[in-house]
Amino acid sequence: MSEQPRTATLEKTYDPKVVEDKWYSYWEENGCFAACTDRERPPFSMVIPPPNVTGSLHMGHALNNTLQDILARYRRLKGDNVLWMPGTDHAGIATQNVVERQLHEEGIDRHQLGREKFIERVWQWRRESGRTILNQLRRLGASCDWSRERFTMDEGLSRAVREVFVTLYEEGLIYQGDYITNWCPRCHTALSDLEVEYEEHQGSLWELEYPLADGSGGIVVATTRPETMLGDTAVAVNPEDERYRELVGKEVILPLMERPIPIIADHYVDMEFGSGAVKITPAHDPNDFEVAQRHQLPAVKVMDEGGVMSENAGRYRGLTREECRRRVVADLEKEGRLRRILPHGHSVGHCYRCRTVIEPYLSNQWFVRIKPLAEAAMAAVRDGRGGTGSRPGTAAPAGKSPSAARTRTAAPTAAAPTLSRKPTSLTPGSPRPSGPFPPWAGRKRPRSWRSSIPPRCWSPASTSFSSG
Repeated sequence: MSEQPRTATLEKTYDPKVVEDKWYSYWEENGCFAACTDRERPPFSMVIPPPNVTGSLHMGHALNNTLQDILARYRRLKGDNVLWMPGTDHAGIATQNVVERQLHEEGIDRHQLGREKFIERVWQWRRESGRTILNQLRRLGASCDWSRERFTMDEGLSRAVREVFVTLYEEGLIYQGDYITNWCPRCHTALSDLEVEYEEHQGSLWELEYPLADGSGGIVVATTRPETMLGDTAVAVNPEDERYRELVGKEVILPLMERPIPIIADHYVDMEFGSGAVKITPAHDPNDFEVAQRHQLPAVKVMDEGGVMSENAGRYRGLTREECRRRVVADLEKEGRLRRILPHGHSVGHCYRCRTVIEPYLSNQWFVRIKPLAEAAMAAVRDGRGGTGSRPGTAAPAGKSPSAARTRTAAPTAAAPTLSRKPTSLTPGSPRPSGPFPPWAGRKRPRSWRSSIPPRCWSPASTSFSSG
């Protein structure tokens, strides 16, 4: 009697653990995702946007990484030599906040714990969170080359960052300048506009009188932040406002600080808001900073990075910004300079990490000149050279392949300018602000950092960094 053929039974419900774990392990063990040295096949590489080691992945990560996985698998099917490089990001301040919250739940203050013990806890959290994130990516089926997994604080990557940073600096593509930032006094860091979360607050509008220096009267200004008046360097009115036309060019005496400041005319001022005259505090307000650019006004910082009043605040030095506000309002009232207080609702920015109220703060920041970099990238796409790693000024000469042109160009020779202490204009399309260039700017560096970078991290042929 012949043997009956065996038939497989399809389960009524799909069990992802049985299927996905089995096949993912098979793919990984057999090197299905590994890139190799194969110059015969066209290369295709992507670096995963490294998720922060602050917790676990969310739906945004799932969507983003699924799209990347589709690209990687599609390119493998086409026969490309695919490298999809995985990794995680240290996210320094965000990770610090996570660990601080853990310590708070344990009744421990990081200052009492000490620096070394705190760093140990941060690394412990990185190991735990990083492992969770990488396992989540595997469960998603992400076809990364796990043999090349990296962490942004790995030694090789840190050296690579230094090399790129210094090179871009020498080429004039990175520069420093004073600019108003969204500053968190607790985290001691600047935040991007996207990292500031706004909430509606019911506050007050204070109307203050600044006396004219010639004793002929005074001018009333309106503000929602009276503590910043200590850093005022001007009073502004609209040039079309008939009420103040004759006052433009005169000076007022800044109450409490007793220093003369000018009355200027600028179209920024809304004639319908308050009295139609506003105080200008370039170091603590983004709009005032722009006004100061146009009128060449000095910037006086009256707070430090912790939100505490600085020596420029005179008798209010050492006070918190909240206590300073109460004291300033009380002193103005004593001097007869407080005209009235009106209820005023406005939107107040908070740090997305710790919920501290953001302080607009003038600080020295690094900036990248995006335009020349973007132009080179767009040209590469238009010319079909996408993915070649070309840098500005390295387009392929006629009759030569793009890879032959991927060589580093010398930085343009430039004199070493001095950094202006006035607020620096950083509006789009403006010339690059001056900065403290190194003495070898425009020439070859006296000592190359490139020689200390492992070969696995630096490819001189492509001026790009890799690892694994």
